[in-house]
Amino acid sequence: MLKKVFAAGMVLAGSALLAGCQSGGSGAGGTGAGAQPQGADTAVRESELRAYCPAVTVRDGTAFSTTYERGGEDDPNRVIYLSSISETTRSCNYGTGSVTVAIAGRVVPGPKGRAGNVALPLRVVMLRGDQVLFSQLYRHPVSVSDISGATQFVLTVPDVPVPGGIDRGVTLQVGFDEGNGR
Repeated sequence: MLKKVFAAGMVLAGSALLAGCQSGGSGAGGTGAGAQPQGADTAVRESELRAYCPAVTVRDGTAFSTTYERGGEDDPNRVIYLSSISETTRSCNYGTGSVTVAIAGRVVPGPKGRAGNVALPLRVVMLRGDQVLFSQLYRHPVSVSDISGATQFVLTVPDVPVPGGIDRGVTLQVGFDEGNGR
């Protein structure tokens, strides 16, 4: 009997925890990123719920970037920073026909790590089939102050226009671009 009561209590506690996670609040008295004020102007239409918003993928081979000491390329003992992309997301605005893209990740100091600033070369690309609709390189600044652990970063690229409108042919790709900067 005690096991059944305990199990029921755990189910209720888990349900309450999950409900709290889904509430959209930030927990610090503010509103969460998804929270919107109630009202007729903020009502979500069924067409928006069913609308397509392209997922963001990380291009093969571009999820990591390594910063070496000058002259120490490919020497693991001369790594200053190792950067990685850990999460991506997007939000579509059907009224303006644009997409906001966000990239999150970490910068971890290597054996030659030091406090300072690093400019991460992050590229956002929008394609429709083989046609490039948008491609932009961002030198995202990250300030590393703690060399004993990881420093997190978030790059948000707002309102990327989608020529011809958002449809299933549109794809979004992100990644580190250590090439020539074009």
